[in-house]
Amino acid sequence: MRHGTKQRVIRRGPLGVRGPAADPDEGGAIMKLTERKIEKLAAEHGRKDRLVFDDEQRGLAVRVTASGGRTYLCQYTLHGHKWRVPLGSCSAVALFKARQAAAAVMGDVAKGRNPAADRKEAAAVERARRTRNRLTLRVLIEDWNHLRLAGKRPSYAAEAVRALHYAFSDHLDDAAEDLDRAAVVRALDGLTRRRRRKDRGAEKPKGAAMTGRTAAYGRAAFAWALKRGAVRVNPFADLAIDKSIAKRERVLTDAEIAEIWRGTGDAASPYGTIIRLLILTGQRRGEVAGVRWDEISDDLATWTLPGERTKNGAAHTVPLSAAAQDVLRAVLPEDANERRASGGLVLPGAAGTPFAGWSKAKRTLDKVIMNARAKSAAAVGTSPAPLVPWSVHDLRRTVATGLQRLGVRLEVTEALLNHISGSRGGIAGVYQRHDWAAEKRAALDAWAAHLVPIVQGRTAGDNVVTLARVG
Repeated sequence: MRHGTKQRVIRRGPLGVRGPAADPDEGGAIMKLTERKIEKLAAEHGRKDRLVFDDEQRGLAVRVTASGGRTYLCQYTLHGHKWRVPLGSCSAVALFKARQAAAAVMGDVAKGRNPAADRKEAAAVERARRTRNRLTLRVLIEDWNHLRLAGKRPSYAAEAVRALHYAFSDHLDDAAEDLDRAAVVRALDGLTRRRRRKDRGAEKPKGAAMTGRTAAYGRAAFAWALKRGAVRVNPFADLAIDKSIAKRERVLTDAEIAEIWRGTGDAASPYGTIIRLLILTGQRRGEVAGVRWDEISDDLATWTLPGERTKNGAAHTVPLSAAAQDVLRAVLPEDANERRASGGLVLPGAAGTPFAGWSKAKRTLDKVIMNARAKSAAAVGTSPAPLVPWSVHDLRRTVATGLQRLGVRLEVTEALLNHISGSRGGIAGVYQRHDWAAEKRAALDAWAAHLVPIVQGRTAGDNVVTLARVG
């Protein structure tokens, strides 16, 4: 060392802890800080900030920004990694308090602790706690389901929750209040695009329909939360949704009904039986799939659905034709009395719960129908006709249309379908209390008489039973 040359001393501490002078890359100056000197500190021209370390308390520094802000911090290097602990604004914390805080930090470091890492971990824990305690989108949906949808059909509630979880999966753990209109539109647009890719080539794309239903579920959930004061705005309100949904108008021909009926003979249980009961009764698929023995009369002639299992919440009685009774008799267990007493499912799925594999079973049935067409076409040396897309719900519409063709009164058809709109809605529904029980039985008997020769490969012809209009 040359005579008269000053050498910068690197102060070392225990456990590999080094003082600020060991960090020349920071460009930090060292001085004995006073509050007057701190007030005069400024960042160098062209730099966003400047660090000035205290010569009295090891690790303490003042960070001065280009905008004039001044804050205390404690910096240390532990095991090769640099750490900083904020201590507060210089205008709010006295210098002697900052020195005490820095001394405490350096004391913890000397004991093998890492105060900066500990603070980050504590902050993360606190953020997680606040997230748990705030109303996230997931919690809002769960509350809506348990508190508002409790009186709705279980199938409606399950579908509403599923649809919202699927469309807004990236937002479920965010605050419900943070879901704005832009995020809603992006999620719904993405849902439409995904569905359109799946529906490519289909006669009736379902993307717009699913998007519309999901938007309706979200609007209802947030409207409920808004009334309770849980959120301040409804991001789904007045949302413009593409309503270019293909109108439901598919009615199956007698030939198509016969194909479906015959195809169900090769379908896996209980799907084939469900389809045949849908054709014979015109009821909703969830109602048929969930039918229980305690809903069926002992003579198999009447099916009574409780209100909790119907779409409109009203109990519904369905007379069963001889053909429908034969279908039920084929699945009647030997211990029928015990099953009726326990209310067991008539057509349980693989897990003993109501059947749920609709899409897969429908695809299999379509393949059976096309194989039968191909076989028939090959026998006469022609090509099979393509299968026009159809849905399980089309069976219900087909039954309603078929009953009208047979001359059944509209009021009777609506009673059979358990519709409360139309002729049974409004003021008419208040005063019209006739249950149409006899007419409903006659109608379904006539429908069965029309179907039997068709599914047996004969034309209905003179076997069609036509109901004369009453009144």
